[in-house]
Amino acid sequence: MSPFQALNLPNGQTIGNRIAKAAMEENLANTDQVPDKALLRLYQAWAEGGAGLLLTGNVMIDRRAMTGPGGVALEDERHLERFRQWASAGRAGGAHFWVQLNHPGRQTMANLGQQALAPSAVALDLGPFSRMFAEPKPMNADDIQEVIRRFATSAALAEKAGFTGVQIHAAHGYLISQFLSPLTNRRTDQWGGSLENRARLLLSVVEAVRQAVSPQFCVSVKLNSADFQRGGFDADDARQVIQWLNEQPIDLLELSGGSYEAPAMQGEARDGQTLAREAYFLEMAGELASVARMPVMVTGGIRRLAIVEQVLDSGLAMAGIGTALAVEPHLVKHWREGQDRHPQLPPIRWKRKPLAALASMAVVKFQLHRLSRGRKTRPEVSALWALILDRLYIGKRTRQYRQAMGK
Repeated sequence: MSPFQALNLPNGQTIGNRIAKAAMEENLANTDQVPDKALLRLYQAWAEGGAGLLLTGNVMIDRRAMTGPGGVALEDERHLERFRQWASAGRAGGAHFWVQLNHPGRQTMANLGQQALAPSAVALDLGPFSRMFAEPKPMNADDIQEVIRRFATSAALAEKAGFTGVQIHAAHGYLISQFLSPLTNRRTDQWGGSLENRARLLLSVVEAVRQAVSPQFCVSVKLNSADFQRGGFDADDARQVIQWLNEQPIDLLELSGGSYEAPAMQGEARDGQTLAREAYFLEMAGELASVARMPVMVTGGIRRLAIVEQVLDSGLAMAGIGTALAVEPHLVKHWREGQDRHPQLPPIRWKRKPLAALASMAVVKFQLHRLSRGRKTRPEVSALWALILDRLYIGKRTRQYRQAMGK
């Protein structure tokens, strides 16, 4: 199948081609946690780049629960005009533009000064880096209902702002993913125990979001194919959750994997030498897609057109690309023009995996920040230098966030 063939979604909408710009956290909001000129410039670059679908980085449903400082939060209509400008920038090239809605749960940085909420009081285990995250407080019934309501409210606001869809983030160890995993969900009420109970939050959020938006507005879910942790959410669990999602009006399912504790979404095992390792969730996603009634997208390490074609030939509907589009925002346009480009970042082989994971994210954000200032990317940047700059930037944005929140 051609990567440039249109995709018809279950709700009647059409995506112009089979390539999506996957979500990457930008940390480029202003001090009000809303889109600023930097985010507009960044997404203008991607809008010109030729992908059929653009997904935002994390947009939080609660400004008290951020994955990091400088993130975007969409809670009410106070700054809706800024979101309209962002939607307009992302749709300028004709692509669909969806908001990724999220809540961090226990993956909340301690220095933000906020109380982390989670299904259970299970703290992150990152060795000496564990103290970087706030101690989680188990959510009560009211907390859970408020989260469901907030997802629905943010989705309705996204539609009002002019976005064409939302993606509910239920992967990578964030709140909904925490409810799905028996390692982090040790509840004994209706929200824990059996997989059916652990999936209740996800299914409730999907139902609430769908009811809050119009039929032509796209609703998608990002789900882990597995957590890659012993005793955690695995492929068999994912298969069952997909079967339950089949009963919901979902327009696209994105499959990924991992969490902060096991950052498989960064391709730790990837060696860059083989096709299979470049699309490192492809085999598992292909098996899971066989039970899905909705179109399925896979994301993770894709940077070559041949891999996109392999993804589509395996029966998947779309290929999501993140890091490669951070390096070369016009990559899809170049492919369409017949150019054989395959941008990548040098691998980081530091022994301390949590630090290497932070450095990997910092190198990507370094590219995003350059694009947001209208500059060319620098994929050869030193990982250590990028990490230092990122820590300084995050420190500054953390102080601004705490001041704005009265902390």
